Parts: sequence; structure tokens; C-alpha cells
Amino acid sequence: MGRKKTQFIVAFGLAAILSAPAWADTKAGVDAWTRGDYSGAVKEWEAEAATGDADALFNLGQAYKLGKGVKQDLTRAEALFGQAAAMGHLQAADNYGLLLFQRGDHAKALPYIRAAADRGDPRAQYLLGVMHFNGELVPKDWVRAYALVTLAQQQGLPQATTAMAQMDSYIPIEQRQLGVQMAGELATEADATRARQLAAVDLGSQVPSGSPATTSVSAPPMRGPSVAAVTPPPKPMPKPVAVHAGPPPGITPPAPKPVIAQAAPPAPKPRPAATTTPPASGTWRLQLGAFGQTANANALWGRVKDRPELAGHPRIDVKSGAVTKLQAGGYSQAGAQAACGKLKAAGFVCVAVPN
Repeated sequence: MGRKKTQFIVAFGLAAILSAPAWADTKAGVDAWTRGDYSGAVKEWEAEAATGDADALFNLGQAYKLGKGVKQDLTRAEALFGQAAAMGHLQAADNYGLLLFQRGDHAKALPYIRAAADRGDPRAQYLLGVMHFNGELVPKDWVRAYALVTLAQQQGLPQATTAMAQMDSYIPIEQRQLGVQMAGELATEADATRARQLAAVDLGSQVPSGSPATTSVSAPPMRGPSVAAVTPPPKPMPKPVAVHAGPPPGITPPAPKPVIAQAAPPAPKPRPAATTTPPASGTWRLQLGAFGQTANANALWGRVKDRPELAGHPRIDVKSGAVTKLQAGGYSQAGAQAACGKLKAAGFVCVAVPN
């Protein structure tokens, strides 16, 4: 089988949310930061960081990453995030992993990226999905890759749409369908993991969140050899790009435990009966996503139901265990593929599937 290649580097935004830290002096720094007194905030956090406070270490790392109140220094920011991560600060662990990845230390970053993806972080899901697509440091698994990037796209990460378009060029439709199904299962697992980790800590008091900002990070170049290829050719590492992070949050959850699991894609399950009346004609459907929570399926349907591609086509909810697959029915094969093409161009997930 011939091999075709493509590569691109995807940059995306990483949002950070400001919330109240647990210590009074750390909160004083956040208050100063919110007023625009960055030097004053740094002074507060330096004092608390010297005592080993994880929130202060994280907040100070954000200041060095942004270059506000201090000269921008990504090496110093990485060291501070690493200290806070070792003390159990989840958000510091996320930033630490992303900075490690950005400067090319993908192997060291992987446990942090995987842990963040396991609790539903779209940035980490996107990166891990690209790594599974390429077979870089993790097994080449196009079903899992498609599932992870689907979740990142559903959470609004715009670059995931670009990555999915690339994946659609290489991943067979059967594997894409399994990927959409796996996405719902992973979303359910992530909800449980996140709830378990947050329940394990005393969150303390909170203040209104501040304005989010973004960080730019490059994913590894995506390559698309044929399905028969097991090992892709060597891929150049991306160059580090400028970092722009938002105001520092102050929640201190427990240390994430990386989940080193390489589960095989699940076997296709028999299709259960639809929960709504099937369409009178047309033997193909549009599968728009798979969700662990029905409310998320309802939210997506509210966004797409008035689009012309779905006009006259009923919604069909298909239950598969704890997962709800959101579909629209009554299409011919050509009609389903054409509608999916238009929906994907508009930034939605869509796979044409037979009844």
C-alpha cells in the first residue's frame, strides 16, 4: 500500500482561570494582581513561596510566564510550576507538563499530559490525541486519537477541528465511528476522575474569577501513513513558541497520579433500538457525538438543530450503556456524507453511519 504524508504544527490557546488561594497573603497577591499591581502581587507571592506555599509558587510561576511584575523567564516559571506540582497543585502540574512539552521534553511531559487528559482537560486531550495518531511515546491508536481530539473539539478547542480534518483523511470510517463511541466513554470516565480528585481536597473560600488569557503551544507534527504502517518516520520536534498565560488560580487539589493505561479500542457493540421514532425513509444517519451526560447531548442539539443540513431530519438518541449517541436520521448515503462535510466545515463533529 502506498504511503502519503502530511504534516502540520497546530498551535492552540490554553485558558487559565483566576480563583481565590487558600492563604490570606496569597489572596492579597491575587487582589493586587487584579488591580494591575503586578509588582505588588509578585512581592506577596515571593514571601509565601519562600515558606513552601504551593499556591504562591504557582502564582509566581504565572507571573514569570507572563512577564508581569518580573522579567519573563520561562525557565524560572517551569521550575516554580515543578515545585508546586510536586506538592500536589494540579494546575501547576498542567502548566509544568505543557512547558516541558513545549521545549521538546515530550517524554518527561507525558505523565502530566496524560493525567490532565484523564480528568478532561481539552489541551491535554488534544496533545495526547496527536501523539496517539503519530505513535509518539504512546502506541499508535487511531481510534483513541480520534476520541481524544473529538473531546477537545467538543469543548471548544478550535485547533482540534483542524486536527480532525487531517485525521479524516487517513482514519477509516469504521475506526472513526469507534472513536466517537469511545469519546463518550472517556468523557464519563473523566467526569468521575475529576469529581474524585476535587472531592479529596478542602477547596476553601473562592472569589470571582478574573479574565482569562491564553498560552500558545505547538503539538508535534501530525503524519498520516497508511493504516498498515506501524512505525511512522522520524518527526521533527516543534520549536518553542511564546507563552501567554492568564491570571493565576489558587485552588490546591491533590497531586495527580498519572494513569498509564493503553487499553485496546473496544469492540463494536450491537446497536440498541433508538429512543425516538426512526425516520420513515433513508438508511443513513449523521452521528454528531457520544456523551456521558444527556445534558451535553441536548446542548449540542440546540446548537445544530436549526442548520439546513438537519432540516426535516429527526433527532435520534441511541443509548449504549452509560453513553448517549446523538444522531439525525433519514439520509441517503450520499446525502449523509454531503451533510457531514458541511457540518465539519462549520466546526462540528460528524460521522455518516448506516442504520
